[in-house]
Amino acid sequence: MQKSTAQTNSLKPDAGAIAAHIRDGGGISLAEYMRRAASAYYAGATPFGRTGDFTTAPEISQLFGEMIGLWCADLWMQAGKPARVMLAELGPGRGTLMADILRTARNWPEFHAALSVHLVEASPQLRAVQATALGDAVCAWHDDVAGLPRGDFSLILANEFFDALPIRQFIRRGGVWRERFVVWDAAEEALAFDCRAAPDTAAYIPAHLSEAPEGSIFEASPQSTAIAAQMAAHIAESGGACLAIDYGHIKTAAGDTLQAVSKHQYADVLENPGGQDITAHVDFDALRLAAAGQTEVFPALTQGQFLNALGIGMRAQKLADQASTQQQAQIPLDVHRLTAPSAMGDLFKVLCWVQKGSGLIPAGFGKGEG
Repeated sequence: MQKSTAQTNSLKPDAGAIAAHIRDGGGISLAEYMRRAASAYYAGATPFGRTGDFTTAPEISQLFGEMIGLWCADLWMQAGKPARVMLAELGPGRGTLMADILRTARNWPEFHAALSVHLVEASPQLRAVQATALGDAVCAWHDDVAGLPRGDFSLILANEFFDALPIRQFIRRGGVWRERFVVWDAAEEALAFDCRAAPDTAAYIPAHLSEAPEGSIFEASPQSTAIAAQMAAHIAESGGACLAIDYGHIKTAAGDTLQAVSKHQYADVLENPGGQDITAHVDFDALRLAAAGQTEVFPALTQGQFLNALGIGMRAQKLADQASTQQQAQIPLDVHRLTAPSAMGDLFKVLCWVQKGSGLIPAGFGKGEG
């Protein structure tokens, strides 16, 4: 078994409770471990920004949110400028992205007036932060996608949302696929990984990986694909588009991408559960397949391709023309971080799906597939 160095006497309260549950219950799946850890983490932390655990694209530069706002306005115009638009964001963090989108939307007063803002956020603490940032611009908060109102033309955004959802990890051991569990190692008095047989494993392993080499790891996120399908069902009924941006891979493949981050440094996944961010790379091919049956899905882009196609370079220059000397020096650094292949440009991917037959062509994307 792979050992964690975490000890019960040094765990924080949430971590201690999760560890005790695992110790007393004989172990839980990795997916359940991630669910419990994320619930505790986002209930008691504001992890964003330089003083937190990680920084998202909207926190790096206002340019990111401005590009998304422009993208939304373009779709609204393509759709004939509907008088009512349901604008929703999943996992809106501190509300920074939505604030930048709304500020950009003011360039088109009719568009701004048409917007009805809805946020999908389960954490009461983060809802309070979002309320402070956005004020009465928010019409309502929802616990999940199913709660979003239907009927109006809809724009649904998910930036760095799917990476935080639980994954199931399957490991090739002894010629068969087994599922990764988190257990209590009494000898080490620490959490540890184990693997066990799972009756539904075959349903998740792609055919081309059924005979993968010993030790291979495959990840699946049933919750992610279920939510992508819900988003697609919403768009199929109400019209509009969904946009998902996250770090991940375009094609489904084997590999271990599970990671934890604390104070902008990588950490032990099994250490301090509930006190650090635990994520995994997003399988954009799986999201595509989940949405394709109900909507028209466009081939995924890298974040660099997407932002450059929207004209982030031109906007950065205009912003620099009005900026202080210090800001002028920072703006190109921020653009590089968002778009360069060596930074976020290639690691992050962008996927979009729209209502079938709508004729919508989202800015930056080519021809879609139903």
